[in-house]
Amino acid sequence: MSSIVQFQRKARPKAEVEAEADRRAEAPDLPPPESEVSADRRGPFRPKALIPTRARLQGRVVARMFQGGDAVVLILAGLAAHSLGAIGAAALSVTCAGALAVLLALSVFRAYGFGRREGLAYHLARLSGAFAVGAGAAFVALIPFVPLAALGQAMAIWGPLAFAATYGLHIVWWLCVRRWRASGRLTPNIVVVGATGAAERLIVATLLSREANILGVFDDRAARSPAGIRGVPVLGDTNALVAHRIMPYVDRIVITVPSQARARVGQVIERLRVLPNEVSLLLDGEDAAHEAAAISRIADVPLAHISGAPLDDRRVIVKRIQDLVVGSLALVVAAPVMALVAFAIKLDSPGPALFRQRRHGFNNEEIVVWKFRSMRVQATPQTKVRQTQADDDRVTRVGRFIRKTSLDELPQIFNVLAGEMSLVGPRPHPVGMMTGDVESARLVAEYAHRHRMKPGMTGWAAIHGSRGPVDTPELVKRRVALDVEYIERQSFLLDLYIIAMTLPCLLGDRENIR
Repeated sequence: MSSIVQFQRKARPKAEVEAEADRRAEAPDLPPPESEVSADRRGPFRPKALIPTRARLQGRVVARMFQGGDAVVLILAGLAAHSLGAIGAAALSVTCAGALAVLLALSVFRAYGFGRREGLAYHLARLSGAFAVGAGAAFVALIPFVPLAALGQAMAIWGPLAFAATYGLHIVWWLCVRRWRASGRLTPNIVVVGATGAAERLIVATLLSREANILGVFDDRAARSPAGIRGVPVLGDTNALVAHRIMPYVDRIVITVPSQARARVGQVIERLRVLPNEVSLLLDGEDAAHEAAAISRIADVPLAHISGAPLDDRRVIVKRIQDLVVGSLALVVAAPVMALVAFAIKLDSPGPALFRQRRHGFNNEEIVVWKFRSMRVQATPQTKVRQTQADDDRVTRVGRFIRKTSLDELPQIFNVLAGEMSLVGPRPHPVGMMTGDVESARLVAEYAHRHRMKPGMTGWAAIHGSRGPVDTPELVKRRVALDVEYIERQSFLLDLYIIAMTLPCLLGDRENIR
């Protein structure tokens, strides 16, 4: 009973029929096992607009952000009470202890869960209970250490202020979560490999919880598989998956191949290693308890992690802050230079000062990268795959100078501030870039690994001499190896080192063609 097709041909056991009846009672609109797929093959999970994975919000990050907001509001309430003369300096310490106790109570009461089915009234009731418990616990705990009059005064003044502020803030939090879910920014997108019984049960559980979007199913036996499973379309085999246009919007690939088919599991895993997406394993045929536990965690944590780089939330936040702060400062410093370069380009040759090019970004997303134009307009098509050669006749006089000094890359600061690129990372290659007569992506099996993080204005490869065109297979392999090495070692301090070394490396580079 490893596939849905086989699952449907056999008479369904009584337990499964009863389970289906229970699911129908809980969700009357649940599609039948082999339901028809809509004409546009979007499926029941497909949001109105697909959001790239780089713009998706992580639930844990959002919860920490809300906790930080609550902490600030609780502390500000104490400072406001003190500044108004309502409480003295001694009582101010009481409000700090109360704020800590309330924050702990909010976590214990799961006030940052924001369940999809949790209404605003229920959430605010949970918040009120947590606040009462936290403030009450702080009051009782401080009785032996603080005079009762000062303690009572602090709680009487700070309590209503802090509660009103937190109450209003959680209304804003709840509305934000609702909006982010509706837009698809807070709900992870998943595709499933294997039209198995486990795939159907995963889809049913996700339909009931709505904590993830399952965009489609892929199976190497697609010709024998149904058109859809519970309304989720079967989109093709694993070859179709590797090249499918929805992959830049997919957070995770879940393999549900039967556990007894070990050779097939290995083949599927090996085939999917070339993708930058995170890959997890949910074996069909495992015991029911193990499978149920795995399915319940599918939208939160990896199951059995296979490949792809799982996001480190703290590292992502730190890197984004680094990009915004350093990028903003770099824009201020570089603005006069950028104005002069733009003026020189306009004087040197007819055409716009800026040039747009489609390149690969995070998770193979196609992004539009900005550069200063260094070639003649008639020789610069919108989608350029031919790499620059020595003494390239397409390059203008100003173009040769700005390419040699990398001044042509300065407009990419705007890509960094927009969140499409980072200051440090693998350099973004043009879509369909060719090395000789072969597409560069086909020369190295690990090529897509460089898309497991945002591309950068500079990077580990750039300061090690791999900049400019990669016009031989050996140069492609060397750059990919350096990019993968950076992804594995990436840290805040390493990024600062690369930024500091970029200018000396550029000034000392006389060999690479740009």
